[in-house]
Amino acid sequence: MRRLQSASFPFALSLVAGISLVAAAVFLAQFLRIAACPLCILQRMLYLGLSGAAVIGLLTIRQRLLNLVAAFLMLAFSAAGAFVAGYQTYLQRFAQDTQCSGAMAWWEVLVDWAGEKIPVLFRASGLCSEPGWKFLGLSIAELSLLAFFVLTLLSLYTLLRRNRT
Repeated sequence: MRRLQSASFPFALSLVAGISLVAAAVFLAQFLRIAACPLCILQRMLYLGLSGAAVIGLLTIRQRLLNLVAAFLMLAFSAAGAFVAGYQTYLQRFAQDTQCSGAMAWWEVLVDWAGEKIPVLFRASGLCSEPGWKFLGLSIAELSLLAFFVLTLLSLYTLLRRNRT
């Protein structure tokens, strides 16, 4: 019980969750041949950003200001991830006929660039409005929305808790 209350526990849990979710996404893409869309890739990037912030939190556990910054970064990454996963869920459930047109958004340019650099992690080849594979009746985007929601709550807890050391 004492470990659950330690200052490092939320950071360690966020790190393990973020890395595990990225690993699961890569597994689904590589071994089950599930095509990741640009929004899926953006969510992977946000999970990795969350994991990076968690590492900063673990490394600065005794430095209050840097620890608060790490917790805030975790909150920003997880909330942004919830927004992206929520938007993708909306597209899959209510706007399946949405077609992309015109200039690419900044995040699509980022995803394309990252896909060229590290294709195993960041290559996007699917459609955002197509749910594809489901687990327990939920699409990957819906499962990701749940994960980001829980990680957002954990990040808020980390940011607002009284016992910082």
